[in-house]
Amino acid sequence: MAKSLSVDLRRRVVEAVEAGASRRAAAARFGVGVSSAIRWVERARTRGHVEADKRGGNHRSHRIDAHRGLILEWIDQTPDLTLAEIAERLDAAVAYRPTPSIVCRFFQRHGVTRKKRLRTPPSKRVPT
Repeated sequence: MAKSLSVDLRRRVVEAVEAGASRRAAAARFGVGVSSAIRWVERARTRGHVEADKRGGNHRSHRIDAHRGLILEWIDQTPDLTLAEIAERLDAAVAYRPTPSIVCRFFQRHGVTRKKRLRTPPSKRVPT
């Protein structure tokens, strides 16, 4: 993923446009893309700054986190639910069906670990 261009360069492009240059001319002068110059000028006019937004991070966890209490209640009642079963229950209860990987990340984020019980006892063999 490419890095954002510097705030100094963005300001110089915006200042050139404010001084009378066209957006295309300012983009050519500073060696940036025309669409970038257009976006930066628009951002300066609407927001009052040209700084880049924060990149990456978690954008969608609020959807499943809104049902945290319900999910944790299901796990307390039935500890051996699979991730797919939890997704199905959410779909039936609140009409939101996350993928099993989203349910897994939900558990990781909230520190919920579940170890299914082994069906057979461990071997009593002593290692040699």
